[in-house]
Amino acid sequence: MTQHFETDSRQMLGRLRAVMAEDAAGQQRLDRITQLIAEEMRTEVCSIYLFRDEDTLELCATEGLKPESVHETRLKLGEGLVGRVARSGVVVNTDDAPATRGFRYMPETGEEAYSSFMGVPIQRLGETLGVLVVQSKQSRRFSDEEIYAVEVVAMVIAEMAELGAFVGEGAAMSARHQQPVLFRGATGQEGAARGHVWLHEPRVVVTNPIADDPARELERLHEAVETLRVGVDRMLSTAASGDNEQLKVLEAYRMFANSKGWMRRMEEDIERGLSAEAAVEKEQSAARARMGQVTDPYLRERLHDLDDLSNRLLRILTGQGQETGAEMPTDPILIARNIGPAELLDYGRKLKGVVLEEGSVGSHAAIVARALAIPLVIHASRITTEALNGDHILVDGDQGVVHLRPDDSVVAAFRDKMAMQAQAQERYASIRDKPAETLCGQRISLHMNAGLMADLPSLEGSGAEGVGLFRTELQFLVRAHMPKRAELSELYARVMDAAHGKRVCFRTLDIGSDKVLPYMKAVEEPNPALGWRAVRVALDKPGVMRMQLQALIRAAKGRALSVMFPFVAQREEYTQARAEMDKALERERILGHPLPETLEVGAMLETPSLAYAPDSFYKEVDFLSIGGNDLKQFFFAADRENELVRRRYDTLNVSFLTFIEHIVARCATHDTPLSFCGEDAGRPIEAACLAAIGMRMLSMRPASVGPVKSVLRRTDLGELREVIHTARADGHQSVRPRVMEYLKGKL
Repeated sequence: MTQHFETDSRQMLGRLRAVMAEDAAGQQRLDRITQLIAEEMRTEVCSIYLFRDEDTLELCATEGLKPESVHETRLKLGEGLVGRVARSGVVVNTDDAPATRGFRYMPETGEEAYSSFMGVPIQRLGETLGVLVVQSKQSRRFSDEEIYAVEVVAMVIAEMAELGAFVGEGAAMSARHQQPVLFRGATGQEGAARGHVWLHEPRVVVTNPIADDPARELERLHEAVETLRVGVDRMLSTAASGDNEQLKVLEAYRMFANSKGWMRRMEEDIERGLSAEAAVEKEQSAARARMGQVTDPYLRERLHDLDDLSNRLLRILTGQGQETGAEMPTDPILIARNIGPAELLDYGRKLKGVVLEEGSVGSHAAIVARALAIPLVIHASRITTEALNGDHILVDGDQGVVHLRPDDSVVAAFRDKMAMQAQAQERYASIRDKPAETLCGQRISLHMNAGLMADLPSLEGSGAEGVGLFRTELQFLVRAHMPKRAELSELYARVMDAAHGKRVCFRTLDIGSDKVLPYMKAVEEPNPALGWRAVRVALDKPGVMRMQLQALIRAAKGRALSVMFPFVAQREEYTQARAEMDKALERERILGHPLPETLEVGAMLETPSLAYAPDSFYKEVDFLSIGGNDLKQFFFAADRENELVRRRYDTLNVSFLTFIEHIVARCATHDTPLSFCGEDAGRPIEAACLAAIGMRMLSMRPASVGPVKSVLRRTDLGELREVIHTARADGHQSVRPRVMEYLKGKL
């Protein structure tokens, strides 16, 4: 019985290919497909529903239902059994459709006569394009073999839709990759950019989903898998020392490459009539569909591994490597599922912006994007399956929005926005060399954040007075091995040289949480942001910190040196870290190396606990820098990676401002220099409020220096302080509305 059905399955795919080869319009093709599937499945009805927009399905072709319902019947995602299949991505198979949960009667179709229902998602690489339905009057459940056959056909329909088989005159669906699409993600780095798509991983296009010769396709699959296995083994042998994270990934690759279940499923697909490429992509689509439903991070990572492995196998089978012959546009916007810091740095400043399907606001990619001063949008779901190289694209990093193939009205509005920003930058350039002095005569020191040598030219152009935070972890993150002391010393010296005597504050290695070095063993933690990170790692494993401190001392070459330790939560951590600095100084003195002319050693205040440290700490520390990003998330217990909560809590909340005022007062009592570093320092409204409550030094991305300086120079801090105090006294949760009203016209 099984063998007979498999022959029929191949016959159905053969007939399907013949339909695809006909010189016919898109609607005719879909109509013919529903007819042949109904015949082959021995059912009275076959229907194809396709998405018209992201949450509306439309009946686009049918055999058996009322013809006048085609293009008239529509369902919302989740509505009826068809909508349920589309939402869940799972087959619905029932012998009594009206009694099945979610059934919705659609009288315009005449479907009331049919008891049996089987709905299969039409998917490609995890993206659901529609639903393929068969129905019969006879009450019966479809067998596993029948379900499998319809799934294979649905996959072929998805592939043919990708190739534009259903567009043209009398089109049943609009052409894919041609319509405007809006993606709502999250802000990874602010800014706006206009350009053209450059895919980090070019799409693999399967042009031959149906095959004539299963034996030859099986042979091709086995040859490609063997090539894949040899390649993975070769990568494992070259990565066999040191890089634990890479080894873990490659071991997972090898496990999947040798998986008998994975191989068996692809072989079965080929025996039913698919080509080797289509069989691989069918498995890949299933893995991506599962990926969207799995919450366990370990399982998601393994499904990612399988996805990557499938891409490698497809490239072997199709010959479509990374080098496709496409030329990078002059204004490239990089599109990727995710990307490592070294890969992103390889593109350098050629990029106008970056859009990722995954990522996080504190990820390596976000750090590099900030260093390169290019807008970054993260969590742009499905953009890698929708975008094509060369597509026109607009990236709004301020709002976390991406317009792919935008229409003229959107382009015009975006062009106006960028023109206004350019005019503002010209205005800021005119005050670049002027101090950030308020109307009341208070001078605020504006510094910039940096993490790469490439940032330093911005120091002069931005009008910043120095570097308030130089992130040293990037030099560790982009290497496959631990950098040597001499390498770091040379780099730090070049940073100080490029600053031309302006202050550069080096933050020691801040790893852990979402910043894991590729050559250090990852630690499994339930909540990494609250775990073993930054100074905690350095004190437990002081070898790296000692090496870095020695490199910094040597880089100074007798000049002034500023160093701060990250994520200090209590006085003892600072005391121990400062002791390591003293040891490094003594060692360098014994070796005869010049010591810094002056040395200031500070700490980052990123946990509420440090605000309540003993007075002795405030007397002992040379300076403090508030790490606003971490401090705010710990103050409000709101993970800044979590879009559900991170926007709920306002920096201008009276509780948070009162807390900052407490820190300002303690530092003032003990004459401890204090700065504020983070995203909020670079937002003009927030910056003005921080200055009004006593902050006298702010550190931000270079592009923010001009806007912040412009607002400060037009603000009376005494008046603004009174606005804040009045709003607080009136019981407001946030002072923002009152402040916005006061600052109207100054922004």
